[in-house]
Amino acid sequence: MADAQPTTIPIGRVGPFPRVSPPVFITAAVAVLLFVVFGSVFTERAESLFNAIQGGITQYLGWYYILVTSLFVGFVLWLLLSRYGDVRLGGPQEKPEYGYFSWFAMLFSAGMGIGLLFWSVAEPMYHYVTPPFGAEGETQRAAEVALRTTFFHWGLHAWAIYVIVGLSLAYFAYRHKLPLSIRSAFYPLFGERIYGWPGHIIDIIAVFGTLFGVATSLGLGVKQVNAGLAYLLDIPQILPIQLGLIAIITLIATASVVAGLNKGVKFLSELNIWISIGLVLLLLAIGPTIFILNTFVETTGRYLHNLVLMSFWTDTIGNSGWAGSWTIFYWGWWIAWAPFVGMFIARVSRGRTIREFTLGVLFVPTLVTFLWLSVFGGTALNLELINGGGIAAAVQEDLTTALYVTLDRLPLAGLTAAVATVVVVTFFVTSSDSGSLVIDMLTSGGELDPPRVQRVFWALLEGVVAGVLLITGGLAALQTASIATGLLFSVVMVLMCISLLKAFRHEPITPTVREREADAPKETFGDIDHPRMD
Repeated sequence: MADAQPTTIPIGRVGPFPRVSPPVFITAAVAVLLFVVFGSVFTERAESLFNAIQGGITQYLGWYYILVTSLFVGFVLWLLLSRYGDVRLGGPQEKPEYGYFSWFAMLFSAGMGIGLLFWSVAEPMYHYVTPPFGAEGETQRAAEVALRTTFFHWGLHAWAIYVIVGLSLAYFAYRHKLPLSIRSAFYPLFGERIYGWPGHIIDIIAVFGTLFGVATSLGLGVKQVNAGLAYLLDIPQILPIQLGLIAIITLIATASVVAGLNKGVKFLSELNIWISIGLVLLLLAIGPTIFILNTFVETTGRYLHNLVLMSFWTDTIGNSGWAGSWTIFYWGWWIAWAPFVGMFIARVSRGRTIREFTLGVLFVPTLVTFLWLSVFGGTALNLELINGGGIAAAVQEDLTTALYVTLDRLPLAGLTAAVATVVVVTFFVTSSDSGSLVIDMLTSGGELDPPRVQRVFWALLEGVVAGVLLITGGLAALQTASIATGLLFSVVMVLMCISLLKAFRHEPITPTVREREADAPKETFGDIDHPRMD
């Protein structure tokens, strides 16, 4: 194969879009546009279809979601402890492009974003009233179960999913010089066929997962922005207002993505983190500080102690439907987000070792998330248990108002509510612009800096999809979109793990980093002569 020509993803022009992979771009764009038309014209039928899909998946495939997500956590922990931890995602002397703060800011803003603000009060308060694991509602034990369950849904499982996708993409793109595209992670399994329809199908599935995963978060986010404006300015919480907010914020996100990664996405991510830090510190100061800190320490311990039990709990005996409504929704949501977040994390992680990548992506955001949940959820529970209650009832009435009802019970309520609304908006923008950049990279064959017209197209389409999902069923439709797209991509992730293990067999196993990098093969999968790994 010495005289073979380089094999690449087919790239060409499609109408006004100058540099795309036609099979991926056209198929994905047409399918999404058909969904938009179907949801807009046949609203009632779409809502019934969404409900049927969600019910079928949770009833018959819930066990699969529980099992496969737990296996992902185990795989990532093995990666962390394995001899491959010293392998660098790039050349032997390559240094990371971004410092730790910028790196953490971008991956956290992309990885959690809007949802963390939406659920940080709503979820623990909801579980406090209707707790899982056989606990009696509105008791001390219910409060303990509520917080550790929320930690569970936002902890290691979510970030392990992101590690697998992000590491797979970064490893094959930077170590083996393949395109930064989901299909590249499958070279050890499919060889040159990744450049044909098997690869196209993989990238199309990733586009769907990214688009609907981000749209779900945008739909949740706009509901909370509307709740904040209702609190601050008495603006009614109605669908037309929410659609208008989607339009406005999507335009801001479009401007950000046009500006590019460093000028737009990086700047907004760092700004978002600084505002979030300010909000957390302010609540720590004016809220029940000691209670919050005790909650963080104790609930982290309860989470670790019960991690295995929670990871494999399917509610078999009780059969209450709770696991389907919560845990399976979350696992589907995180998996649907995985191509977007994984691709984005890979894009900003070049030059780091596998161990550094795994530690940074798995544990640092998890601990920050736990602190965030302790501040917001812990404050709400403190107010409910010790200071007169009322928050649980408000949450049962309207989930979107949970955060603002809590802030209203604290000093400086107007200030904290205004800052919280700004944080929701900035999370909204960073999720949308990061998501559209990733989709454009997928549809352009792994292009690191896709043309602006393509970024604009996908940024606007994300907003349209979020609006259609709100019209066709609100929160239920958003949940269905995540669970369904997550189901498809979970199969892709299983194959990713197998492919990564197969590729690792060709890594040098000398004991030190210096020796390992010196012995690394000069010819990689991305060279003209691709060695087939049998």
